[in-house]
Amino acid sequence: MLYDVIILGAGTMGLSAGYQLAKKGQKVLMVDSYHPPHVHGSHHGETRIIRYAYGEGEAYVPFALRSKELWKDLEGKIGRTILVETGVLNCGPESSPFIQNVLKSGDKYALQVEKHTSAQLQKRWPGLTIPNDYIGAYEKDGGYLRTDTILNGYAELAVSYGAVLAGGQRVREVKINKGTVALTTADTTYKAKKLIVTAGAWGGEVLSQLGLQLPITVIRKTFAWLHADAIFQESKFPCFSFDTEMGTYYGFPDIDGTGLKIGRHDTGMPIHPDKKGSPFQDADTEELLAFLSRFMARGTFRLREGKTCMYSMTPDEDFIIDHHPEHQEVMFALGFSGHGFKFASAAGEALSEMAMEKELTVDMEPFRLDRF
Repeated sequence: MLYDVIILGAGTMGLSAGYQLAKKGQKVLMVDSYHPPHVHGSHHGETRIIRYAYGEGEAYVPFALRSKELWKDLEGKIGRTILVETGVLNCGPESSPFIQNVLKSGDKYALQVEKHTSAQLQKRWPGLTIPNDYIGAYEKDGGYLRTDTILNGYAELAVSYGAVLAGGQRVREVKINKGTVALTTADTTYKAKKLIVTAGAWGGEVLSQLGLQLPITVIRKTFAWLHADAIFQESKFPCFSFDTEMGTYYGFPDIDGTGLKIGRHDTGMPIHPDKKGSPFQDADTEELLAFLSRFMARGTFRLREGKTCMYSMTPDEDFIIDHHPEHQEVMFALGFSGHGFKFASAAGEALSEMAMEKELTVDMEPFRLDRF
């Protein structure tokens, strides 16, 4: 069978694209080395933050807002809650470029962003201990996304529209011959008119088979859930992102008794995605507790569970969403640098539009490969 599109990597981006394409009548095959949803990529961990006033730059705001529209649409289609608006607190020194970008993009796009002094933050959320020279930019309609509900929802919808999901299929070889893409696994060879690569940490290796070297480094990351006091429960505390002299940290309130979830966004050890690096260690716990003892010192915390994951980092920490420069039938969305999940709904839409040669709903120019 000749598919219209094969999607290599059925994680968040791939399933989103598969749903969009199948809905539009395309014959779609979604291939993954594992059986999604799984814990081998970068989409596990139950929740992901969604925010719109973007510290990484204004170019992301239209992308984030379109993503929100599509998350709401997905909620309606599957009849399950996937976006929970706890609010998101961005906090750091007033001079922080990240915080200034949040405030500027909030003003430019008339977003629901409140600016707070250190004293105001500590009064509103008593668990915080914030230095006097720090400020907060609180986004009222930010919150978190439920990852497994999204992955299962996209898979169900894509299959209902006729897409094929082939899990447990490790692709050994990718070739292009006379405009036809061929993917070979241990069992079979699949062929299609077009290929979308959304293989996360493995995406660079896939595209290297087609003569394209991407500037992506895979790094080991850690995150954890900690038993916490009642003041950090979801009804009383927001999701958060802190830009500090100790590093950049993000986290979630205690959701349904699972504990306060926290991770460090910056730093990390380079790894190969098949090896994963060392498991969660005592040193990882100590790093997270050091942050909490500085900025949430009025709380008491005890490790419940720690895990590792992977980031696929680009040099500028911005995404790469583009066509292969020599094979226009090949598209890819990679290098999400630890902040891509919230954009998956709109990224899937963009990939489907690229594959069908339609005008893009959201401009992808900021994420082109030729910026490197």
